[in-house]
Amino acid sequence: MQALVERFLDYVAVERGLSDNTRQAYAADLLSFTAWLQNRGVASLNAVKREQVLDYLMDEKERGLKTTSLSRRLVAVKVFFRFLQQENLLTANVTEAMDSPRLWKILPDTLSYKEVERLLSAPPEKSKLYLRDRALLETFYASGLRVSEVASLRVEDVHFDAGYVRCIGKGNKERVVPMGESARAAIRVYLEALRPHLTAGHAEATALFLTRAGHALSRKTLWLMIKKYAQVAGITKRISPHTLRHSFASHLLANGAPLRVIQEMLGHADIATTQIYTHVDPARLKAIHEKFHPRA
Repeated sequence: MQALVERFLDYVAVERGLSDNTRQAYAADLLSFTAWLQNRGVASLNAVKREQVLDYLMDEKERGLKTTSLSRRLVAVKVFFRFLQQENLLTANVTEAMDSPRLWKILPDTLSYKEVERLLSAPPEKSKLYLRDRALLETFYASGLRVSEVASLRVEDVHFDAGYVRCIGKGNKERVVPMGESARAAIRVYLEALRPHLTAGHAEATALFLTRAGHALSRKTLWLMIKKYAQVAGITKRISPHTLRHSFASHLLANGAPLRVIQEMLGHADIATTQIYTHVDPARLKAIHEKFHPRA
């Protein structure tokens, strides 16, 4: 169980970009829950029943935990189980129908168009890795790929003439995502002018984006890079690769893209996930109301 908890904590920190305090709160709540399960002989999370989650909460209440703390514990368990289900590590989510505040719906800050431009322009041109970093940032915003998907991109996954990138997402599912000319041009320049120097002595390297030593970039390195350039760009919002993914989807939605199309590009199996993932732009709502309501 602990390995799955660690995997979840790594996800919320690296891909969701949640704060250290939030991560520590999740860790404490899930440690309490998994210890309770193990003390009662439950060896696998797939063996957990809804009644056991309720029993755990009742035991915590009898221990004197306040309602707010109980609510937080339930939220932690629900978000954890939801993550496991999305990763195909849980056969059934017994907490799905249990009422609680939906913390999973709390969205990261979305970047404005001007903030995106500032972020994309943040890498200094004098930097030896300028071409790589610029191409990386363009790729994140242009494709909405998860940080793990960007990290695992190969050179042959970018189809310049057709204008799309091919990636392997959750559940080992392959999908195709369109990519604009700006991002494709940045990648092309990086491939021609910089990547050959990074592969010196590593001719077998297949990853698209490489470190100085010619190795594939890790998720954590990508996360730290985006945070660094956000600071350079003067962006005070909490930002992570997930913020760029969310901005990609939100900007598509705000400009009239159908939710089903966004679902396909994000690689969501269920459109309900896309509805949670993207916020609805108030200006778009107003425009739709004015266009379609008979009394508008």
